[in-house]
Amino acid sequence: MKKYKLIPKFKNEDEERDFWATHDTTEYFDIDQPVKLDLSSLKKSTRPITIRLPVDLINRLKIVANKKDVPYQSLLKIMLSEKLKEETFNYNQ
Repeated sequence: MKKYKLIPKFKNEDEERDFWATHDTTEYFDIDQPVKLDLSSLKKSTRPITIRLPVDLINRLKIVANKKDVPYQSLLKIMLSEKLKEETFNYNQ
C-alpha cells in the first residue's frame, strides 16, 4: 500500500493554488478513491449594495421580520430569492 504525503495547512487560497500548481496530487492522495467533501458550512460571497426603499416598506419589513424572529435584511434576502425563483420558473415555461 502506497504511503501518501500529508497535505500542508495553507494560510489562504493563493498559497494553496501555488502549492498545487507545483506539486503532484498523486503523491498526496489516492485519485482512485472518492473524497468526501462537505461544503454545507461555506457561506456564499456577498456584496453590499445601496438601495433606496420607502420608509413605510422598511418598517413593514421589520415588523414581519420581528414576528419571524429573523433580522430584516436576512428576511429581505429570502424574499428576493423566493421571488426570483418564482419569476425564473414562470419565465422558463
